[in-house]
Amino acid sequence: MEHDKTDHNTPPQQSDMAGMVGMAGDAHSMHHMHDAHDVHNAQSAHSGHNMEGMHTGHGEHAGHSEEMFKRPFWISLVLTIPVLLYSDLLQSVLGYTAPEFPGSQYLSVVLGSIIYWYGGWVFLTGAIGELRARQPGMMTLVSLAITTAYFYSLAITFGLSAGMPFYWELATLVTIMLLGHWVEMRAVGSAQSALSELAKLLPDMAERITGNAGETTEQVPASELKVGDLVLVRPGGQVPADGIVEDGQSQVNESMITGESRAVDKAHGAEVIAGTVNGSGSLRVRINRTGDQTMLAGIMRLVQEAQTSKTRAQALADRAAYWLTLVAVATALVTLIVWALIRGFDNYTVERVVTTLVVACPHALGLAIPLVIAISTTLSARNGILVRDRMSLENARNINVVVFDKTGTLTLGEQGLVGIATSGALDEQSALALTAAVEGDSEHPIARTFREAAQQRGLQVAAAEDFQALPGRGAQATVEGRRLQVGGPRLLEQAGVTVPENIAKETTAWGERGQSVIYLLDGGQVAAAFALADVIRPESREAINMLANQGVRVAMLTGDSQDVAAWVAGELGIKEYFAQVLPQDKSARIKDLQKSGDRVAMVGDGVNDAPALAQADVGIAIGAGTDVARASAGIVLVKNDPRDVSSIITLSRAGYRKMIQNLAWAVGYNAIALPLAAGVLAPFGIVLPVAVGAVLMTLSTIIVAINAQTLRGLNLQKEPLQTVRQVPAHA
Repeated sequence: MEHDKTDHNTPPQQSDMAGMVGMAGDAHSMHHMHDAHDVHNAQSAHSGHNMEGMHTGHGEHAGHSEEMFKRPFWISLVLTIPVLLYSDLLQSVLGYTAPEFPGSQYLSVVLGSIIYWYGGWVFLTGAIGELRARQPGMMTLVSLAITTAYFYSLAITFGLSAGMPFYWELATLVTIMLLGHWVEMRAVGSAQSALSELAKLLPDMAERITGNAGETTEQVPASELKVGDLVLVRPGGQVPADGIVEDGQSQVNESMITGESRAVDKAHGAEVIAGTVNGSGSLRVRINRTGDQTMLAGIMRLVQEAQTSKTRAQALADRAAYWLTLVAVATALVTLIVWALIRGFDNYTVERVVTTLVVACPHALGLAIPLVIAISTTLSARNGILVRDRMSLENARNINVVVFDKTGTLTLGEQGLVGIATSGALDEQSALALTAAVEGDSEHPIARTFREAAQQRGLQVAAAEDFQALPGRGAQATVEGRRLQVGGPRLLEQAGVTVPENIAKETTAWGERGQSVIYLLDGGQVAAAFALADVIRPESREAINMLANQGVRVAMLTGDSQDVAAWVAGELGIKEYFAQVLPQDKSARIKDLQKSGDRVAMVGDGVNDAPALAQADVGIAIGAGTDVARASAGIVLVKNDPRDVSSIITLSRAGYRKMIQNLAWAVGYNAIALPLAAGVLAPFGIVLPVAVGAVLMTLSTIIVAINAQTLRGLNLQKEPLQTVRQVPAHA
């Protein structure tokens, strides 16, 4: 069926959800500092955009990846078990004797050396980097503790000093710290390149027209197109570069670029944009912009600017580790000086210094943040929220403005029946049933809309006879003895009929809202009219209310007209909205809000949203949207439910509280253990033995782990909607 082409919406291009899941899985194995030029040569060359050197870093350990901690952890864990079994402390506590064999006395030193040099290597090299940057942190603190424990234990093993070796402490410290960092790497993942996803929108090949007659075509790489080339864009194909239509007529889906929910009519003289999708007609396009001059390349530049302008916030654990390192070193020095003055440089003095440095690095501090991150990301995933950038989830707690894109975010991005008007000869149900009957055999999106609307209302649809398409106008068929026609305004022009006053009043209002109008003609007279528009998501109203209850302001951005924006905003109770906003302007709107002091979250689904998603303090992508929107966002809503934005803020606030509680406990442990290890209360006969320090360290770790686990009790489930409505309530 061919309806009037000016009246149809074409749903935005949807991406396979499996692709998103695969992308999410890949994110966990990527490096923290990830080159964002993973684009094959043809696409990169075609875009003309230099992506070399662009990076996205979201982790706190620059250059570190999951694999750098995963393999050493498992090896260290296996080696730690015999070290613990043969430790004097564990044997005395549990009352057993480890089996002896030739050389068993050297088992701990051999395995401890492997653990130190292999498992601890990442911390040693990390500490060097931190010290070179004059920013001592967790890596320095861990290295200080394991180095002190290792070389002090070697001295005892080879008779250079008296005391108890710390091999078991060295082994457990390295293993647990590797586990903590591995957990963090998995939770943090890595942001995939939004630029590579943008480049993928461009077709690899183009069909260039050759010969004077224009009848011959040749397949050429899209990157080889030049200004002035004439290309053929077949039905369903993608436009390879920006240009002007010289011949042909069709509709082009530009929703991923402009945000306009309706497909745009294209004829001679119309401009087309690279990456957009052609409809049912063929177009001959004269190329006028290629490479980095195209609109898509401009969007790519905006995304790059927004991503590279972000500062990498230092994690709470790093800040705690920085100060703890300074305190630990200072305490150790004071301990050395004081005990050396009191007793001289003997074994007791050395033991006090070593104990101080070892207990300064609690296991709890290494797990305080990673455990909360891991549980938060797991909890969010179970509730349909995919966290791709850990900092985005942390920052969500401070959000006070949420900006929603309209098409595909607050709306479904597809046409639905939103209004019916009849002349009086038919009621609404009968008019819809007859229209659905005429459309019974058509696969046109408009036809499916009518059939689905009739099915939702439980209407009986009669069989149609003598179906006939009316090119450019609509279709006609005989239903129950009636000769019926269905189509848009061109059908009325062709038939030369006038619209009854009561129907005309409704269609005028629909037109002002930017809604498409389809007519039903019965015997050559207008019997009914139907309004079609982008359907508001049934969850959107509740999402707005939930955010309002959290004290968060809501705004809406859209590339649609002022009338459409006003209508949708009114339906949802949104007071602040911006219409006819181009991609670059969306990013500018976010910047304006940020300049006024607001912390902004952007929620979108299309390429046109990518710059704004990257610019926002927190970028949130609807899962069914384009790959580039997801790649530009730190958080993805897998279930396409805007109510999950409220859940993100709830989870962020709860997770932050747990982080602070865990850090307070981990650092509080040091506030008690360090002075005792240094021997502050030695004059009163109170000295922290190494064994007791180890018990306190273990207890601290257990408490932190239990406190983090309580986060799992956070309820992010949403109540089922009372009424699932797909028709906006304006009628």
